[in-house]
Amino acid sequence: MSETAKNTPEDLQDVNAAEETASEDVAAEATGAESEEVVIEDPIAALQAEVAELKDRLLRQAAEVENTRRRAKKDVEDAGNYAITKFARDLLDVGDNLRRALDAAGDTSQADPAMKTLFEGVEMTEQALQKALEKNGIEKLEPLGEKLDPNHHQAVFELPHPEYPDGHVAQVMQAGYVLKGRLLRPAMVGVTKNPAGSNPSKDDTPGGNVDTSA
Repeated sequence: MSETAKNTPEDLQDVNAAEETASEDVAAEATGAESEEVVIEDPIAALQAEVAELKDRLLRQAAEVENTRRRAKKDVEDAGNYAITKFARDLLDVGDNLRRALDAAGDTSQADPAMKTLFEGVEMTEQALQKALEKNGIEKLEPLGEKLDPNHHQAVFELPHPEYPDGHVAQVMQAGYVLKGRLLRPAMVGVTKNPAGSNPSKDDTPGGNVDTSA
């Protein structure tokens, strides 16, 4: 008998098992190849995501640096513009005293020459002080007749006034000042509060619109 005829069923089962094992090995190798391809693609995607994240982080840090630079520049400008704030407030007191002296002197037309000379000297000193303040960006506020502005005016009392509607400045007790747009001292004012029925219209106030159509 030939060797093929001598194969038993058990031998055939071993052969079949060997073939199945070989097939499984081939399938495993194919699957492994696919896995290797996936492993190769994943690092690229991860690197792209990392690059995008780093780019976003870099842009954010650049924006923060720019904001910091702008804030520092503004701080330097403010320090230069408003460094004289305290000194300027002290000078305002000097100006107030000069104005009080001039107001107290009243009419000096009949005064003796020495008094007139003193009055003129005080007046010239006040004018020189005002020019020095203006030269350094300090503007005087005299809001007579204007509508009350809480940002620049401090109302200290109310009074009736036939020429101004309610809520307007009818008297300036103390002039206000601003330093390059920033309030240095509010103007102390009296505000109109007219009795009911006697409030003039806005067009009747000084500087108001006048109807010329008639």
